[in-house]
Amino acid sequence: MITKLQNYLKDQIEDFGRSILDMVDGLGMITLFGARFFYWMVRRPFRFHLLMEQLYFIGNKSILIILLTGIFTGMVFCTQTYFGFKLINVDSLVGSIVAISLAKELAPVLTGLIVAGRAGSAMAAQIGSMKVTEQIDALEVMGINSIQYLAVPRIIASTLAVPMLSVLFLFIGNLGAYLVGTTTLSIDEAMFYSKLSEFMMIEDVAQGVIKAFVFGFVISVIGTYFGFQVEKGAVGVGRGTNLAVIWGMVSVLILDYFLTTFLVKIL
Repeated sequence: MITKLQNYLKDQIEDFGRSILDMVDGLGMITLFGARFFYWMVRRPFRFHLLMEQLYFIGNKSILIILLTGIFTGMVFCTQTYFGFKLINVDSLVGSIVAISLAKELAPVLTGLIVAGRAGSAMAAQIGSMKVTEQIDALEVMGINSIQYLAVPRIIASTLAVPMLSVLFLFIGNLGAYLVGTTTLSIDEAMFYSKLSEFMMIEDVAQGVIKAFVFGFVISVIGTYFGFQVEKGAVGVGRGTNLAVIWGMVSVLILDYFLTTFLVKIL
């Protein structure tokens, strides 16, 4: 009995240690892949048409889901904040609190998670499919560097698109909060505006935009990296896509803590 328990604990500890080592190894490989992006980003030829295609796919194709998520997030957060603040008679601050929370946290983080789920998975699936059908090998045979051709446009487009989507999320979220606050919850319209302009600062918006830049870069590096790592046909493509989503979303949440800690000190 004791021997079985010891063996079980030993296996569990070994599995845990193996998982940690795999995670550290994965982080190192993704970091090296990111470094190769910077190397190829500044080398000719510059394929602007590929960049515009990816900007359209990551940015324009995500607008509808950002609008839906943003307006309902603002409406729900306004309602929850109102009933909490009403208990201590500070419901006039609802508009400013919702706006600051959206600018600093909710808009960049939720936008990052949405893009990681939609565009990050698509990057891994597209590149992975090209790898298993040997299209990447064909590019290399023609003298075209696959990282420069496939990864660089996607990473630049994501780094530019996520901050723009985050600002759109912020705007539509505040619109949803305003509509619910001034109609359903009967918050005075003048009070809503005055408190918003009194408490919300440009630094709050800047903090969210900086986070969105970092999230956009990391999500796309992870998505393209797992696309290039795909093996074993359709099963490998599915696994690479799954890993890209998991790593992308977890990275957004972990980075959010460290970026918040850093940005509140310098802004």
